[in-house]
Amino acid sequence: MDTWQARITQAADRIEGHVLRTPVMRMAGFGLGYPVELKLEQMQHTGSFKARGAFNTLLSGGVPGSGVVAASGGNHGAAVAYAAAHLGHKARIYVPEIAGPAKIALIERSGADLQVVPGAYADALAQAEAYQVKTGAMQIHAYDAEPTVAGQGTCLREWEAQGLEADTVLIAVGGGGLIAGSLAWLAGRRKVVAVEPDLAPTLHTALREGPEAEVEVSGIAANALGARRIGRICYDLAKAQGVHSVLVSDDAILDAQKRLWREARLLTEPAGATALAALTSGAYVPAPDERVAVLICGANPSSDPFP
Repeated sequence: MDTWQARITQAADRIEGHVLRTPVMRMAGFGLGYPVELKLEQMQHTGSFKARGAFNTLLSGGVPGSGVVAASGGNHGAAVAYAAAHLGHKARIYVPEIAGPAKIALIERSGADLQVVPGAYADALAQAEAYQVKTGAMQIHAYDAEPTVAGQGTCLREWEAQGLEADTVLIAVGGGGLIAGSLAWLAGRRKVVAVEPDLAPTLHTALREGPEAEVEVSGIAANALGARRIGRICYDLAKAQGVHSVLVSDDAILDAQKRLWREARLLTEPAGATALAALTSGAYVPAPDERVAVLICGANPSSDPFP
């Protein structure tokens, strides 16, 4: 077992009992004409896969009395706040205004010290870093830290244990924590397709221009997939494994989000539907005998559907 797979296995043992084993399903639908395997990670605590990395980091030890701090587009902050509350640590969470009222309310309900800042994720991160320097709090990075990536990698480890059959797995990308963990666990045993909004092409641009490339981000999924620069862990793994990267439009994401609700009664945020959008829009067309799977990653739309 290579180093990353060992770390992910240790993370799975560490977070067992703290996170949910999310369900999987196989269905023919969405107008595709072929079956798709789905991993329903939007059913994880706080509505996204992020709880895995948050719990793994906090349970790895060494949380100071000053607590933890995190910057987030919303989902990571909610997960850190949830994990900290359950483990008895105080937390300060910085989110940009574009996080949206539903995600902001989700974090507030956890009891964390929430700071809403102008701008985008990068602006929240700058303030979180300043707070960490001032107080000595542990910073839990949303995507570019080994404990975070190892925690997110438990999702694909779990999926394989549940009988994943697909040759190819499609995964939405923001800063890259989820796909990095997936690549680290799979180690080239299955094809991974990175899917991003065309208004937030962070990994797509980095694979073309290099790891320091920055992009402007906007669009309906920006509060979850809105990192301006890809995480270095993700970049290195994606480059080494030759990840296939595709872009989808906001209209395609919205269409996939509606299809998930109408055909499977799955409520997702735009980011959660982004990977499926690559199939429904034709941005990625599988070979005739290619078995495909989609990781549904988030269920927190900007506005709460049941206020």
